Amino acid sequence: MLQTKTQLTLEEFLTLPEGEGDITYELIDGQALPKKSPNKFHSRLTRTLIKILEQWGDERGEIGVEWAVKLTRKWRDWVPVPDVLYVSYQRLSPDWNLDEACPVVPELVIEIISAGQTFGQLAAKARDYLDAKVLRVWVVDSKARSITVFYPDAAPQTYMGDTLLTDTLFDGLAFTAEQVFKMAKIP
Repeated sequence: MLQTKTQLTLEEFLTLPEGEGDITYELIDGQALPKKSPNKFHSRLTRTLIKILEQWGDERGEIGVEWAVKLTRKWRDWVPVPDVLYVSYQRLSPDWNLDEACPVVPELVIEIISAGQTFGQLAAKARDYLDAKVLRVWVVDSKARSITVFYPDAAPQTYMGDTLLTDTLFDGLAFTAEQVFKMAKIP
């Protein structure tokens, strides 16, 4: 595991060597902290959500899997690595083609609860994303078979079963939590 003794700047963090094996790091409060490695259900949900988003918006913007994004959290540089993100071509030009962290705030961030994480932890992270000007955060819970949508200006809404998830921000995107969990083959 990568250990740092001093507070890292954004530039120092971005020039660190890549993690060992499957370890991905996030910059949080000046420290490079490891992100939990996903398990099978997490992986299946990620793949399913990517398929849904690609069918809806591949021509509308960039869809990233575990793509770091440069944000600000509590007035400090923050580089989280969301499970999935969507950023429109209005925010990030389709011609932008650098192999680095996403340089703009995405419209959507999706976090999937992993083993060892709680809904409360990811709800707090969702608030941090919203404070950083992300417009929507989805927290996916495979045990509860739910998708909770966090908004900057309204209370979160949890979708379960056959309740249709739609959003004026993502015109034409519509699905249910049950469809996601069935497609991902989550028992």
